[in-house]
Amino acid sequence: MSDCLFCKIIAGEIPADVVYENDKVLAFRDINAQAPTHVLVIPKVHIATIEDIQPEQASIMGDLFLAAQAVAKVDGLSEAGYRTVMNCQEGAGQSVFHIHLHVIGGRPLSWPPG
Repeated sequence: MSDCLFCKIIAGEIPADVVYENDKVLAFRDINAQAPTHVLVIPKVHIATIEDIQPEQASIMGDLFLAAQAVAKVDGLSEAGYRTVMNCQEGAGQSVFHIHLHVIGGRPLSWPPG
């Protein structure tokens, strides 16, 4: 989508601090980090929300979590722990309408989140 911020990052039109990439996903540091590690993992195909994922796209979710695992290893979080979060729709905090998985860690995280 030509007006999607994350699609522009995938296309290289907007720079990002990329920490992981393969043919299906891209992971980059969040510019509004909430912890020492705050990485966004996005599919290279545009899907606006979790509600828009089609059955034939189910493997994309696995791709996102495998990338999160790789990011955790890169940032040394595999043993210490990290959180993954996906927001769906504006009321839940989704601000960019291209599905993305937050990988957050590097400090103690409380529950429930604020």
